[in-house]
Amino acid sequence: MSWARRAGIAGVALGAVATTVALERMSVGRSVRREARLALDAAGPYGTLRGTPGSAATEDGAALYYEVEEVGADTRPVAPRPGAPAPGPLPAAGEPEPAAGGPEPAGEGPRGAEEPTVVFCHGYCLHQDVWHFQRAALRGRVRAVYWDQRGHGRSGRGRRLRDGGEPVSIDQLGRDLKAVLDAAAPRGPLVLVGHSMGGMTIMALAEQYPDFVARRVAGVALVATSAGDLADVTYGFPAAAVRAVRRVVPGVLRALGSQQDLVDRARRVAGDVYAGLVRRYSFGEPDAVDAGVARFAERLIDSVPVEVVADFYPAFAEHDKERALAVLNGLAGALPVLVLAAERDEVTPAAHSDRIAAALPGARRVVLPGAGHLLLLERPEEVTKELVRLLARSIAFHGSAV
Repeated sequence: MSWARRAGIAGVALGAVATTVALERMSVGRSVRREARLALDAAGPYGTLRGTPGSAATEDGAALYYEVEEVGADTRPVAPRPGAPAPGPLPAAGEPEPAAGGPEPAGEGPRGAEEPTVVFCHGYCLHQDVWHFQRAALRGRVRAVYWDQRGHGRSGRGRRLRDGGEPVSIDQLGRDLKAVLDAAAPRGPLVLVGHSMGGMTIMALAEQYPDFVARRVAGVALVATSAGDLADVTYGFPAAAVRAVRRVVPGVLRALGSQQDLVDRARRVAGDVYAGLVRRYSFGEPDAVDAGVARFAERLIDSVPVEVVADFYPAFAEHDKERALAVLNGLAGALPVLVLAAERDEVTPAAHSDRIAAALPGARRVVLPGAGHLLLLERPEEVTKELVRLLARSIAFHGSAV
């Protein structure tokens, strides 16, 4: 056998060995990462707080899941048990849908004669548990409603989306919020708190139901959100590249919507790369965030099916709620408003909050230095402090008892 032939065979053998070792290391690496993630899920109590469940029906048949916590509810801390399994996954969106009904509504009385109900509206690709730290801090101290936007968490999608109809709109979300309020807090003053898409949902409510807002709403918090021009956001990339990508994203998302298993496998294979992207766009200082909190953010985002991501995506390019701000501004003399932004937010940049604050001269504007889009998780104490301050202003102005 010639030297060249022997060298060739040896090269193939070495290549096979190298490939086997590489695959083994890759497999072991994924296994280690999986075990680490499971350990983080089990170690932290994030997302374990629960209230009294209820469901609100929408105009197109979506069952919107919400939970209510009353004043004086159990405030004992939820501590993880050593070796406890990770919290179970949420049911698939819309399956099963909760039964109609829920807790008893707040008592009768005009605004100002009773304590407000604080209603928390979450953002895109999240669900109600993103408010974990605020919920833990306020538990038992205020009447609160936490709900899942349609298609997110435990809420259904509605007939139009299930049957392949028109994509969801921000106006639809405003009507969804009205349905939740009618079911969970039909009487008494309201303080509405919205993060990102949740803030847009509140704006849509104000635009479509101005009389309701004037009569019932005692305070508003718009957290890391936008009133429009989201098509101009570049996420830290060159604007021309972002415009090119935006043209193909809707089609790609629709195609992936029917390939959820493929997407889940890709997430697992991507491993640290995917986790790094979540950190990059969730937090302003990713390296300073607790590993368990970062993993919780990843779980929140993972919980939303790709078809729901596709349903919602077009709504943001069309989102324009300047008229809604005019409604809120008309109430500025009587309505405490908090505009809370994050300095390093690349999803809804702080400049968008600046525009909202400029349209609401009476609002309290706060920018958290160094924070990113998920400031609820990254800087929970500061966010909660601002919400408590807003609540105190709302109660004081309207003469509600604590």
